[in-house]
Amino acid sequence: MKRVIVIGGGAAGFFAAIQAAALGAQVALIERTSKTLAKVRISGGGRCNITHHCPDPAALAAFYPRGGAWLQPAFEQFGQPETLAWFEQNGVFAKIEPDGRMFPITDSSETVAACLEHTARGLGIDLHLSMAVTGIFPKDGGGFDITTGHGPFSADAVIVASGGNPKPENYMWLERLGLEVVAPVPSLFTFNLPNEPDLTALTGLSVPDAEVLLPTLGERRRGPLLVTHWGVSGPAVLRLSAWCARPLAGLDYTTELQVNWLGIKPAAILKILKQIRDDNPRKRLSNLAVPGVPRRLAQYALERSGLPDTLTTSEAGNRHLEAWGQVLTQDRYFTEGRTAFKEEFVTAGGVALGQINPLTMQAQQVPNLYFCGEVLDVDGVTGGFNFQAAWTTGWLAGSAAAKW
Repeated sequence: MKRVIVIGGGAAGFFAAIQAAALGAQVALIERTSKTLAKVRISGGGRCNITHHCPDPAALAAFYPRGGAWLQPAFEQFGQPETLAWFEQNGVFAKIEPDGRMFPITDSSETVAACLEHTARGLGIDLHLSMAVTGIFPKDGGGFDITTGHGPFSADAVIVASGGNPKPENYMWLERLGLEVVAPVPSLFTFNLPNEPDLTALTGLSVPDAEVLLPTLGERRRGPLLVTHWGVSGPAVLRLSAWCARPLAGLDYTTELQVNWLGIKPAAILKILKQIRDDNPRKRLSNLAVPGVPRRLAQYALERSGLPDTLTTSEAGNRHLEAWGQVLTQDRYFTEGRTAFKEEFVTAGGVALGQINPLTMQAQQVPNLYFCGEVLDVDGVTGGFNFQAAWTTGWLAGSAAAKW
């Protein structure tokens, strides 16, 4: 019986351990903390965004700022349909949200965590908690010695699923094996706007289809946007931060941010503002309801445009409306830092993909050493894509590690 050690008790580690054990391997899983599946339990506000409704491997790969092309052949082996089938076979059924995210029908992440833990116990996987791995040492005759703070282990194959980490020094134990590691930087974060108290006073305000642009980098994304007490968040911002993770780190997260609150062209909002002006003679602009614009946002934009609160529709010329519309469609800020987005914190960086076989997850220069999950230089945008990468790479690593 092949002995397999899995390092890391997160989504990828559990999936790899379960698959290896299901194929007949003797599996031990080592987790450095006292709890397993921590990110599974807190993700999606405690609901666990299992995957995304995107069954096509090529389309799915397009949601990964780093590693998408590398992942595509892996998705063709075990992708979104196979993931859903696996969970259904083990009693977890998923539902599709309007935005494509997929959650268990129970709306509870504990359903997913309990499924993985129950399956692991049923397969006889030996779980070791509060145990940090300090080194992996290939043996001359094959196999590995693994050192921990609680004594040594030996194995025929090792699967590393230790997750992402923002500190480069936490990858040194892998670099000692001759592996190249891409320097980690944060991904999926929100933008801090500490010098915009009038904006952050709108905390909780959201719009459904904004467009955010980083002019310095020439990158833009669109989607829902949320104002927070520190700046701006929401899918549009998170997608932009993911695709620009490395250049933003190089700018120390200080750069110009342009916001189109409505996701429409300036000429379109100007036409709307002219129409409501003409339809509402002798009314204050501050009392007007702008179709499709939250009232708090319309008022904020009016004040930000520098127009007096007492200005009436009969006094407002086109230049006044252009100033108002410019804030709604071409608002400009200056970011000063970032904030991790709750449980969605993801690291861009990790073990370089060029040295990993995408069909087996095996390191090319170290036979029987496998990698899966966020320890790899792979990361997706928010919406279930990072969990899908964990299930896929974990299944492939577990499958390959269990074979002689």
